[in-house]
Amino acid sequence: MKRYLPIAGLSVAAVITLAGCVSDNDTTTPVAEPTASTQGTASPTESSAVVSAEHNPADAMFAQMMIPHHQQAVEMSEMMLAKDDVSPEITDLATRIKAAQGPEIDIMTGWLEAWDRPVMPDGGMAGHEMGGMGGMDGMLDEDQMADLEAAEGDDAVGLFLESMIEHHDGAVEMAQEEIDNGEYPAAIALAETIMETQLAEIQEMEQLLAEL
Repeated sequence: MKRYLPIAGLSVAAVITLAGCVSDNDTTTPVAEPTASTQGTASPTESSAVVSAEHNPADAMFAQMMIPHHQQAVEMSEMMLAKDDVSPEITDLATRIKAAQGPEIDIMTGWLEAWDRPVMPDGGMAGHEMGGMGGMDGMLDEDQMADLEAAEGDDAVGLFLESMIEHHDGAVEMAQEEIDNGEYPAAIALAETIMETQLAEIQEMEQLLAEL
């Protein structure tokens, strides 16, 4: 399992500022951008910001791959929130993951729409070796998701924590790729936020798992 040192990146509030820094020749489309929250995660603003047309393939791939990755994390969190026999610590964690990643999905979808890029990469999931989601950047396959949904009590908690740690590791890898190779400032800033938030959650989950 890879680990990365947290990056002293841009604050989420900087995403809005950077998103507005476009040249006179840029074509723009109104799309909601991230804003700061007390949890340090991104959420759409009530008033739309401007999305620059300037981006590179790494920016588009970051959004295209992170959207389904986030969607699965939200689904995993919803599974835990639907269970009656889990601790308040797990419920709180699942609630925070869902609250952070849901709005980020909307933000990245807006970018792709503004760039006239498909939400799913060319060739679909299989074209990027995602084959049923499993095996790509810590994502669970259908059987693993079914196991998580069916599990109860401590079994469910342990499975959730182990799976989400791997899932977060995958997100951190994709975020690092965007930081290294991306061009669009708002996407780079969001990648830094994802890294900071999810590295902290990995530490939290490892502690919860050790106490289980």
